Amino acid sequence: MHAESSGSSRLKHQAALTAGALGVVFGDIGTSPLYALKECFHAAHGLALNEANVLGILSMIFWSMTIIVSIKYIAFIMRADNRGEGGIMALLALALRAQYRHPWLRPLLIGIGLFGAALFFGDGMITPAISVLSAVEGLKVVSPGLEPFVLPITIAVLISLFLIQRHGTASIGAFFGPIMMVWFSTLAVLGLYNVQHSPEVLQLVNPAWAISFALEHPVAAFIAMGAVVLTVTGGEALYADMGHFGRKPIRRAWFFLVFPALLLNYAGQGALLLSDPTAIENPFYRLVPDWGLYPLIVLSTMATVIASQAVISGVFSIARQAMLLGYLPRFEINHTSDREMGQIYIPFFNWTLLATIILLVLTFQSSSNLASAYGIAVTMTMICDALLLLVVAHKLWGWHPALAAAVTLPFLVVDFIFFAATSLKVFQGGWFPLLIGASAFFLMSTWKAGREILSHRLNAETMPLKLFVNSIGASAGQTVPGTAVFMTGSHHYVPHALLHNMKHNKIIHERNVLLTLITRDVPFVDDNERVIIERIAHEFYLVTAAYGFKEQPDVPALFALCQAQGLKFDMMDTSFFVSRERIIAHGRHGMSRWREKIFVAMARNAVSATDFFQIPTNRVVEMGTQVEL
Repeated sequence: MHAESSGSSRLKHQAALTAGALGVVFGDIGTSPLYALKECFHAAHGLALNEANVLGILSMIFWSMTIIVSIKYIAFIMRADNRGEGGIMALLALALRAQYRHPWLRPLLIGIGLFGAALFFGDGMITPAISVLSAVEGLKVVSPGLEPFVLPITIAVLISLFLIQRHGTASIGAFFGPIMMVWFSTLAVLGLYNVQHSPEVLQLVNPAWAISFALEHPVAAFIAMGAVVLTVTGGEALYADMGHFGRKPIRRAWFFLVFPALLLNYAGQGALLLSDPTAIENPFYRLVPDWGLYPLIVLSTMATVIASQAVISGVFSIARQAMLLGYLPRFEINHTSDREMGQIYIPFFNWTLLATIILLVLTFQSSSNLASAYGIAVTMTMICDALLLLVVAHKLWGWHPALAAAVTLPFLVVDFIFFAATSLKVFQGGWFPLLIGASAFFLMSTWKAGREILSHRLNAETMPLKLFVNSIGASAGQTVPGTAVFMTGSHHYVPHALLHNMKHNKIIHERNVLLTLITRDVPFVDDNERVIIERIAHEFYLVTAAYGFKEQPDVPALFALCQAQGLKFDMMDTSFFVSRERIIAHGRHGMSRWREKIFVAMARNAVSATDFFQIPTNRVVEMGTQVEL
């Protein structure tokens, strides 16, 4: 009886995870039918809407989704889980665990991973814009006279979406799964209803149609590939959200509902085009009779809002990971849920995204124009994923180089074909995500390089910790009661705040703790592995606390763990000493002066360590120092 109850409970849990995956993971790829097929024929202008061409395009869509999503991401890349977590930063962390003979390989891999993450920011701006805009454009199908209302309604929906971000997604997350269940069911029903008029479209599973189409119309097929890629955008989300739901629920949702529903809908749109070529203006909304247009517009708008929410949450997550790994300055992070640590809100990125997305909508004004900007960032991210997969398969999984290459090279070939096709759209709008990606990559690499130079300069102006501890008795000055905690990036050198405290105040506390917070290349660190305490002199301690790249450091919670190891803290008797550097750019130590000025500006606008690490502000003493780069 107990076994049956346990089995039933497991089934319910798995069903809940599968439903949750529908609401978060598949929003982006699930809303592609709104615009993808229309853009395939718009991209390859002049193609007749006959059986050979329609089936050729549909077959290209089917095999693209099969190769990229079903095989590449679900069958292979999702095996590369970093303690259950996925995404390009997790994949990069896995690749960096291996040892490499050539010193240039490690920086190259970091560059690939960072560039892929940077491109995700560009994708995070375009996805909400094109998704919501394509949904609201259904009003033009209802009546051409409603066209002036499309942009205002789109902007109003987007503003509302970003205004609720500070409240978190927990309150509305419960509705995501059921709504997307209705959405995918609707896609399947609409597709089936229209397929019955031209059932020959189901031959799309035969690759011969795609091959013959490519041979007969090589130029048109190549250009159309730049629009076919729109059907696989969101494949990265399957991997990035793996930690929230697990591999099996995502696979089940994809193969049992999402993939069949998408294929049926694309097939239904193809059947409609064969029977009514004029439907090419908006084949998705023409799938329904007139009475069903308004309900479908409402449902589509809800689905695109959910898709946008998933991308926005992904941007927040990637940004926090980049901060903790040292590639971005500290920004204000608000936790919006007491139970789900992954639900966060970053005001700076929220309002930057909103401003950029509104600018995109006003500039491009239609989903067709935005489709020109969409795709190139996705294809480059897919290339980055495939390259990192090649390294992980060989170095971590132990595959023979030939086997690893045999598996990943076909994916790379397809990815590069997509990239080549989408690169034709650079001057029509594809420059935008490239500009965003390149800017994000430049800023992240500048911050990382600047922090390394700053650390080197600070260490050069202090003294080795061992030498300091050995000589502390002779020149310590007056000892005062209480505990002093010094935040430091390394235990090899004396923190500047400690030296300044002795130099200017002529005192040292009776108990001194040097606290270093490090980020490991894993998403989470168990509490029993988090803290290492080392006593190096009488009442002089080194505390090293490790966090995963998806965790938020919390100093008060950390001290509770220290107490379990015998190092007790009374917060009312503890002072935190933090160094605040005034950085002056001189361009003498590895970076040009103009780039150093950008680093200085980023440093000045970073959130203080006090706020970021949740240190009680009334217990903090900041010690200033001037550093010339």
